[in-house]
Amino acid sequence: MSKIRLCQRILLLSLFFLSVVAPLVFVSHRLNLLTLLGRREFLEDLYRATYRGDTLKLNAVEQEGADGLEEPNQVVYTEKDFASTISYYSEKNNDFKESGIAGYRTTTLERNGFNPDKGQRQGAQQNELSFMAQGRNIHDSQRMSEKNIQVTNKKVQEIKDQVILAKAYLKIAPPSSNLRLRDLEQLTREMELAVGEATQDSDLSTSALQKMRHMEASLSKVYRAFPDCSAVGAKLHTMLRQAEEQVRSQRHQATYLVHLAARTAPKGLHCLSMRLTAEYFALRPEERKLPNENKIYHPDLYHYAVFSDNVLACAAVVNSTISTAKEQEKLVFHVLTKSLNLPAISMWFLINPPAKATVHILSIDNFEWSSKYNTYQENNSSYPRFTSELNYLHFYLPDIFPALNKIVLLDHDVVVQQDLSELWNINMKGNVIGAVGTCQEGKIPFYRIDMFINLSDPLIGKRFDANACTWAFGMNLFDLQQWRRHNLTAVYQNYVQMGLWNIGSLPLGWLTFYNKTELLDRQWHVLGLGYSSDVDRNEIEQASVIHYDGLRKPWLDIAMGRYKSYWTKFLNFDNIFLQQCNLQA
Repeated sequence: MSKIRLCQRILLLSLFFLSVVAPLVFVSHRLNLLTLLGRREFLEDLYRATYRGDTLKLNAVEQEGADGLEEPNQVVYTEKDFASTISYYSEKNNDFKESGIAGYRTTTLERNGFNPDKGQRQGAQQNELSFMAQGRNIHDSQRMSEKNIQVTNKKVQEIKDQVILAKAYLKIAPPSSNLRLRDLEQLTREMELAVGEATQDSDLSTSALQKMRHMEASLSKVYRAFPDCSAVGAKLHTMLRQAEEQVRSQRHQATYLVHLAARTAPKGLHCLSMRLTAEYFALRPEERKLPNENKIYHPDLYHYAVFSDNVLACAAVVNSTISTAKEQEKLVFHVLTKSLNLPAISMWFLINPPAKATVHILSIDNFEWSSKYNTYQENNSSYPRFTSELNYLHFYLPDIFPALNKIVLLDHDVVVQQDLSELWNINMKGNVIGAVGTCQEGKIPFYRIDMFINLSDPLIGKRFDANACTWAFGMNLFDLQQWRRHNLTAVYQNYVQMGLWNIGSLPLGWLTFYNKTELLDRQWHVLGLGYSSDVDRNEIEQASVIHYDGLRKPWLDIAMGRYKSYWTKFLNFDNIFLQQCNLQA
């Protein structure tokens, strides 16, 4: 028995010795077969494995966090967003860090026996790889430079995001929290003041960037105290809904205030009208007459009709037309207004005579022919285009001017920039009205008939084509002879009796002058200056007439500033009445 046990022990010891010695022999044999290049690659792989451990761990943590977070859907900051490795300061030192690592690698390889001078082929391969790496780095740096040029508000957006996230943390943190919430709240206020109204990174001060780094550190501490992103996400979602509701409410309020301002006469204009009216009635009857009354209905002159109850608006239209005209003595302006405003408008042109042109002021309340037409109906709408009788008297021009054959209609919110004498030479081809079309998509404005008129009504739909081109009031040439021949005033009255009064004067014009419209070149009449900020500046400069259609009239405080100078340059704000009423450009 003792011999058997002895043999078993010897066998076990032999197997143990073999299991220990065999791997050593195998490894030493493999090491002898390695070349110098193989040793270098082996050591590099060993080095990379050593320094990639932390990166792999971080990636694993990031992936785990991403898989676990399903709600909310909004973008939630993670801890890596506040790590110092991506801070503003560290981005500037990336090149230094990379060069340091490269130097450390070279030193390590030399210490392990690698000689870079051995082997020309190996050196050539190394140079080629180095050249490719440099080219890739240059390409990456160029791409980053282009990105930095394009994205000039990156820091501003980061600061705003930090402020939003800080507010979310402040709302979910309990009062008993041991965090330094007061410091975070103070830093949030400082960040809001630092960013102010900045829209580009160049607008930020150096102190703002320093506060940004402090905020990163503070948010990183808060994140470690609240690692659960779901609470932060829910709070951000609530804040988003509240902000959207606030924006929606403010938009409704802004829209209401804009409409209110458009319907309300400014205090300065009311003051001007009252002062001019008082001056007018202080004159003797013979002093109230305007000059050149013999030219009022001369058929060979250029006649312009302006419907308005606004003194400044009439002055701008008349002054701009006269200043750009080549033959001022041929211009005759017929200003039609209500009897309440007639004294003020008359007094304005008495103290500001229109050079060689003629101005004729008419009161719409004195028309004898109006009794045979139902020219105005009571309407409950508060919008001026539905309630002002001046907007509907356009359809009675042949009755207002029975002695004239042609006339140009100018709205009181237009400015004439070029001589309009060529307008009178346009061949109307038997049509009644000349107007600029508004049926071209992509241009301002764009209208379709079915936007304003219910073509499903069989009495209307069978008469009109929904694809017919629309046009604009504001600057229109009328052939009054053709108008009388087609008896279009009766056609208009028929549509009014059908109950189409409420659709507005423009759609009624489309119906009344359907298939009797001569479309003019867009350069004659550019629209949109009263509501759109996208009107092409070149089109404005080249236009014969520009139109402030919309709510933002140039004489209101809500006027669009970029277009207002085209209107104010035709008014003399040094006038004593304008100064007394505090009316300024």
